[in-house]
Amino acid sequence: MIMADILKYFLSILGGLLIYLAFWLASEALFPALVERARDQYRRPWKLTFAGLAMCAPLLGLALALSKAANNPLMNIAAISILGVVVIGGLAGSAGFAKRIGAGLPSPIDESQPWRRVLRGGIVLTLTYLLPFIGWMGLSIWTLVSGFAALVFAIREAKAANTATPALPTTEPTAVPVTA
Repeated sequence: MIMADILKYFLSILGGLLIYLAFWLASEALFPALVERARDQYRRPWKLTFAGLAMCAPLLGLALALSKAANNPLMNIAAISILGVVVIGGLAGSAGFAKRIGAGLPSPIDESQPWRRVLRGGIVLTLTYLLPFIGWMGLSIWTLVSGFAALVFAIREAKAANTATPALPTTEPTAVPVTA
């Protein structure tokens, strides 16, 4: 094996781990309340695991069936889109898991820069992916599956909170007398 092959594998793995971190930080930056709700969902990881499997398996089966259907390019695009929704949803939801890990590693800077919790937790989480077999296939896939469920539950919780808010009473404007 020459040095170019070693660098190819090393940089491919490093790039993959940086993609996870980038999606987690982007999720925290764009949707901080949703990531916080997803973090709260990780209090019950077994529930997220089974719910994530129940949610992802049909979608992945549908994507596989569409990709095999008659070699139609439109079906392949639909299959890739479904797969993309599952993966990006899993990454966005698992930002809550990274934030939960980062909150367990407190720093005095957290109050002024709350995104650092996601960065610290994400670094620790991606380093666990380096463990052969268990990290490569088990933990990384579990993170995506449970993250997808955490995202779905966090969105559902946000919608429930929005509908539970009572509407503010509207008052009609009063007429102001005009004096000349």
